[in-house]
Amino acid sequence: MTPIEPDANAEDSIGSRLRPTDELTGPERKALIASMTPEDAADVPELHEVDVPDELRTEIETAMGKYPQIRSASIPALWAVQRRYGWCTPDGIREAAAVMGVSPAYLESVASFYDLFATAPAGRHRVLVCTNIACWMNGGDELLDAFKEAGGIERSDEQHADADSPDGEFHITGFECLGACDIAPMASLDDVYYGPLEPGDAATALAQLRSGDEVLPDKQMSKRPLAGGQVPSDPRVSDG
Repeated sequence: MTPIEPDANAEDSIGSRLRPTDELTGPERKALIASMTPEDAADVPELHEVDVPDELRTEIETAMGKYPQIRSASIPALWAVQRRYGWCTPDGIREAAAVMGVSPAYLESVASFYDLFATAPAGRHRVLVCTNIACWMNGGDELLDAFKEAGGIERSDEQHADADSPDGEFHITGFECLGACDIAPMASLDDVYYGPLEPGDAATALAQLRSGDEVLPDKQMSKRPLAGGQVPSDPRVSDG
């Protein structure tokens, strides 16, 4: 597809006020497509052709408004899809593509690149156990085994491979690396960091996830005190 020359006035209009793509005029939509590479502009679904839930559309358009380039909102858009459907479904990706004015293939390429996006059905709760060197030296592999055992997942030769519990509640995998070496060994449970963890914490955490109770409140990273304790106030700084 040959790129379409953008209309300067339309480009200014897009830059000054982001609107849903269905509301764009013909010249504005040409300017939008002209900002893409030719291969991305092919097979872009029209918004009126796709039944996009209002909440999803609003969330994606809000993300688009935070970036100067529309494609910069791809990762927030895919997170919105995954939160809504549990994984980046083909229909969800097509819905996001229609809102953003990009091709589904482009969003699929982004989703398939990052480990935190699921491109196939997965357990309802996502459990990532860090097995990089700091966690491994502090028992990360044993912690991963404990989570899989608590989820009813049989041992296999590929210890760190993705696995879903038989009841579909949990997706459990080893992960390199979650970047929280100070609380090794640790895990991310539904995108919340916990640590340091012991193998005995695994069954408790999964039971709390299943029941909807607060998970391991004493081991949430967000509730840990600051390193070094409370920072004292500087007497040289006045209250005013």
